[in-house]
Amino acid sequence: MAITIFKRKSKSSKKVVERKDSCLTDVFLCKFLYRIPIAIFFLLLIFLWSSSTTIISGNIVHLCVSSRKLNNLYCISAGAQPNFELPIPVISNGSSTSSASAINGDKKKEEHKFEIPIPRMSNGSSTISTSAINGELKKVNVLEVVRDDSDPIFRDSVREDEDEVVNAVKVVEEQLQALRSWTADKNQKGCDGKGIYVYDLPSKFNKDLVGQCGDMVPWMDFCRYFKNEGLGEPILKLGKGWYRTHQYSLEPIFHARVLKHPCRVYDENQAKLFYVPFYGGLDILRWHFKNVSNDVKDSFGLELIKWLETRKPWARNSGKDHVFVLGKISWDFRRKQNSWGTRFLELQQMQNPAKLLIERQPWHANDIGIPHPTYFHPHSDEDIISWQTKIISSYRKHLVSFAGAARPEAPENIRSILIKQCTSQDNYKCQFLDCNSGGCNQPESVIELFVESEFCLQPPGDSPTRKSVFDSLVAGCIPVLFDPFTAYYQYPWHLPQDHGKYSVFIDQKEVRDMKVNVVERLMKISKKERDDMRRFIVYELLPGLVYGDIDSKFEKLQDAFSVTMSNLLERVNRLEEIKES
Repeated sequence: MAITIFKRKSKSSKKVVERKDSCLTDVFLCKFLYRIPIAIFFLLLIFLWSSSTTIISGNIVHLCVSSRKLNNLYCISAGAQPNFELPIPVISNGSSTSSASAINGDKKKEEHKFEIPIPRMSNGSSTISTSAINGELKKVNVLEVVRDDSDPIFRDSVREDEDEVVNAVKVVEEQLQALRSWTADKNQKGCDGKGIYVYDLPSKFNKDLVGQCGDMVPWMDFCRYFKNEGLGEPILKLGKGWYRTHQYSLEPIFHARVLKHPCRVYDENQAKLFYVPFYGGLDILRWHFKNVSNDVKDSFGLELIKWLETRKPWARNSGKDHVFVLGKISWDFRRKQNSWGTRFLELQQMQNPAKLLIERQPWHANDIGIPHPTYFHPHSDEDIISWQTKIISSYRKHLVSFAGAARPEAPENIRSILIKQCTSQDNYKCQFLDCNSGGCNQPESVIELFVESEFCLQPPGDSPTRKSVFDSLVAGCIPVLFDPFTAYYQYPWHLPQDHGKYSVFIDQKEVRDMKVNVVERLMKISKKERDDMRRFIVYELLPGLVYGDIDSKFEKLQDAFSVTMSNLLERVNRLEEIKES
């Protein structure tokens, strides 16, 4: 069959003709000018190619640039993003309760829309069940939420009535009070009735995951961070007890310490507390940049539950006396519709155990926040006292500092505003360390900056919490927080309820609306106030915020690990007393 194609001649405008005629007068000049945009375009492509990494995982494209999260690369993913919502169920005018369900589909959990922290109250009375210290379900009022997806980090969509905000915060604070009620007496010694049993899991649930460190992230070798039982390589410049510890190293660090705990028992019948050494955070990380289904990502969690259900201690108390330590944030284990993370903490069987995380989900009483691992891992009381002496007398030549990077892909994030306010001042008033340009590659650069600063700005990043908060506290630098979920509603066993003793709070909404200059506000805080806060941080808080090394021996002081274990045992003893009565 013959096919005839007609070409229609386009009409050229007079302007084009005139431009062509003008070019005839100077052919060389026109050719040169036409090539400039092409040259600029190719230079831009070369720059992007040399400063980024593009990874295709299934139907997701990751463009990776600088970030502190994974060795200074930050990935913008097309097709999925982490679910960093802080959930409250949206409830109708009637009453409602939430319930957990199994991932295998035997029971289906009711889907809710989520949002926090400033909700709008519904007309009716609504309740949600939360676990109290006495093991009973406690009913608390919850609020209907209006979703606002414009801020992926921390939504503050409703701004109308302060009373509604107070009610929402009250719910979270009641949960924190329950967690604080488990605090053990620091003077209690010995292990009578406090046996800790460590499950000997199949190695695929922990050690084998560490063995995959070289293949977890395409552009780097994670293995250097897992040397020395997860502490990483020593930092000789900072002295004894300092290591290049990654923020995701909590699981192997905690496991190594529990194995040497003086109250460890080898007979499960002598135990009060059962530790399950599952490296769930590393399980998530190994699949994130690989083309696998959600079923594959969830498989280890389901296998682990099946394994535990064959053990008598688990069946005896339905896991209530068991504890998991997970080295990533709670949202990574509560996957919703997207492909980020797993649904491990959404399993029905995981509702009773205690879960220790670097960032808790504020509406789950059994989610307990514990400190991010810092770079400092002392061996003894003397190591801590020596560091305290050094930083309490340190000359702090910067009033304010900020170590971080802008988040241009998140327009509601206040980091760009803070950077602009900081860099507009002289170096005494504010010093900025740009992590995008590699300024944060070396931990010693960050620690030295914090030791020389009075205040350290700690805006939210990929999620409300920041490892940098603990780095600044360990350096004696007063953290300036902009989101209450960064610390105040996270760490009830390690940070006091009176947050004014160790931090300054400035509402991020005021910063976003340009109602406050953060540096100028901090300049109004007197030297006496700063010194009082620093003394409290250095002498009262610091010992309980650091994890000692694997063979650490503390006699007078308690590190973060010791505080956590003492309170876990207190929790189990309280629950047992209630059960017996």
